[in-house]
Amino acid sequence: MPIADVAAKTTLWIVAMAAGMAGMDAAAQAPPVDGVSVFAAGSLRAALGDAARDFEAAHPGVTLRFTYGASGLLKDRLMAGERADVFASANMDHPEELHRAGKAGPVQRFARNAMCALVRAGLDVTSANLVERMLDPAIRVGTSTPVADPSGDYAWQLFERVERSGVPDASRRLAAKALQLTGGPASPPPPAGRNVYASLVAGGSADIFITYCTNAASAVREEPALRTVNMPDAIDVGASYGIASLAGESTGARAFVEFLLGQQGQRILAGHGFAPR
Repeated sequence: MPIADVAAKTTLWIVAMAAGMAGMDAAAQAPPVDGVSVFAAGSLRAALGDAARDFEAAHPGVTLRFTYGASGLLKDRLMAGERADVFASANMDHPEELHRAGKAGPVQRFARNAMCALVRAGLDVTSANLVERMLDPAIRVGTSTPVADPSGDYAWQLFERVERSGVPDASRRLAAKALQLTGGPASPPPPAGRNVYASLVAGGSADIFITYCTNAASAVREEPALRTVNMPDAIDVGASYGIASLAGESTGARAFVEFLLGQQGQRILAGHGFAPR
């Protein structure tokens, strides 16, 4: 082989080796991608979407992946062995159950919510007459599904408080008439891109829907003809949201929990209507 050809081939080989080593160098210096799987209550979707953008910007190489749903159903999946790094629940009980089972670390409250009535257009409902209207046989009252979804559990607690406030048999009557329209294993998903509560009330499935105040506010932004009515003090129910890192947590998981508990995370949650922890 002519010397010139040998020299050319040798030069190409050296260039290729140098490029390969440079690529290996760059790969070694790039931060590893830490994928953090977060199971979270559906009512947190908008707030955690904003939190994720800020968190990932401050933690290069950490990617958050969210699975949203009714907290009770998510808890059951985790108890059955499905893997996640963080569980953000709309109550304290579900992550506490995982903690007792050795599947999660200590549970911390990271946000609070309250229950409101989302009311269809044209229906005369105020805080003063809300109980009377809910008990009216002609009024359809929608709720989430108890046990599967903490929002349903809070609604049932509210029904019990109505009875304790002096309305005989109110808890049984309200539980019997409540339409469990969301949060259950067989509940249909909302139309794509829609707030499920706005869709149900505006679409005529319920006249009054008992849900979190944050959900009701989002529904009214989507369907301005709907209204949010606050609960009377005598029957008001508060919702505490609990968060825990799960067994085998990553560094990114711990950092995300700390972010939500910290000032920046709390500001983001407050901006979506959640009360401080």
